Amino acid sequence: MIDLRIVADKDTLGCEAAKLGAEAIRAAQASHGHANIIVATGASQFEVLGHLVKAEGIDWSKVTAFHLDEYVGLSEAHPASFRRYLRDRFVAPVGGKVEFIPVDGEGDPAGETARLNALIAGKRIDVCFAGIGENCHLAFNDPPADFETEQPYIVVTLDEACRNQQFGEGWFPTFADVPERAISMSIRQIMKSELIILSVPDERKAKAAQAAVEGPVSPLYPASILQQHARTVLFMDPPAASLLKK
Repeated sequence: MIDLRIVADKDTLGCEAAKLGAEAIRAAQASHGHANIIVATGASQFEVLGHLVKAEGIDWSKVTAFHLDEYVGLSEAHPASFRRYLRDRFVAPVGGKVEFIPVDGEGDPAGETARLNALIAGKRIDVCFAGIGENCHLAFNDPPADFETEQPYIVVTLDEACRNQQFGEGWFPTFADVPERAISMSIRQIMKSELIILSVPDERKAKAAQAAVEGPVSPLYPASILQQHARTVLFMDPPAASLLKK
């Protein structure tokens, strides 16, 4: 069941999501001496990461951060590169102390997924930070998402709605510039996280959020699978929550 928390605005959303995530990281370090986390990108994570990097009591040298997804064939120098996004907004602000495992989509996608799958195999994931796409995607698992694969990272084809979202958010000069493929963490790997923190602001996410929270669990609405996760906390602002019936 999804623990739904509606907060006043985007900054409060980011603050509360980061606070909960920081608590999980500190708890993991206290129990295990180390924390493994998954970090996401996109407009929904601006405020989350802004607050998370300022959290007190975290030894970032004892954190391994796995990257959720990245475009195939996109240079890290490109403004839309998710590796660049995370290095600028997460790795650099914590002094470069965190062990960051980026997804590199520039080379051979199959070889990169094999590398990442070996690195994450058997790892306890203490907290996953994520969002929901306008098409209800989770990471870059667009509908119909693969709910069955056990591979931690997979190569996916991005649908038109997903690519339109990336263009609409201003990451690319034209729709044609948005890559058609990406490397994404799989649904089953995300579901292995002990805590999943979803940040979903803005009215443009309202339809997807309603499907994820109140609709049937279906590969056509990938984020709906989180209804079956033991501990998912979804933070929304009022515009994102505007279509919820309950």
